[in-house]
Amino acid sequence: MDSTSLNETFDYNYDDSGDHDQNEENSTQKDGEKEKTERDKNQSSSKRKAVVPGPAEHPLQYNYTFWYSRRTPGRPTSSQSYEQNIKQIGTFASVEQFWRFYSHMVRPGDLTGHSDFHLFKEGIKPMWEDDANKNGGKWIIRLRKGLASRCWENLILAMLGEQFMVGEEICGAVVSVRFQEDIISIWNKTASDQATTARIRDTLRRVLNLPPNTIMEYKTHTDSIKMPGRLGPQRLLFQNLWKPRLNVP
Repeated sequence: MDSTSLNETFDYNYDDSGDHDQNEENSTQKDGEKEKTERDKNQSSSKRKAVVPGPAEHPLQYNYTFWYSRRTPGRPTSSQSYEQNIKQIGTFASVEQFWRFYSHMVRPGDLTGHSDFHLFKEGIKPMWEDDANKNGGKWIIRLRKGLASRCWENLILAMLGEQFMVGEEICGAVVSVRFQEDIISIWNKTASDQATTARIRDTLRRVLNLPPNTIMEYKTHTDSIKMPGRLGPQRLLFQNLWKPRLNVP
């Protein structure tokens, strides 16, 4: 699928309401009409976002949302502009709904430029500052080119299947496509819970079939926010945290 098809898929699936023009007239009647319109839109939006499994479908333990982001390399990005740049593809509540989304999405290995796919529990934005993420962190693995699609699929299937066995700790996962390497990460809520982060690490090694000597890095979101030269919620991934990259045959 080329980039045009990719954009068409996102345009079809995510709800990008954009900014609304302000009415310049100050009459009470028009203001009241505007408020009513906004309430109606919000109620309609809430109804659209109530995703439930269909008849005879296999429900997941949690609803999840796919997101997509893309940015120009070397251009600093504030938290606000990053939030405006991430696009919601869609939310699903069952195994069948997941496959309906996933089967029409471009695989990470076919993306170009600085692009990211995010899969997070519904209601959690893929940002450090989100309430569910702010006290957490993430495990990160760098991959040589050509491995992202397979590793991403294995990771998200394990996450949807609750293979990590850490209760509500998992927030989501990210695959980041870069020019010379690709990066996958899994985010959890509580960075200070060493037993939980260790279990996530060990499960990640198993589901991705990582060699025993694979180097993995855990980074708290608090440390990421404190780092100078903010480049957005995936800035950490540009840092040279370790030399070895996963090189699975």
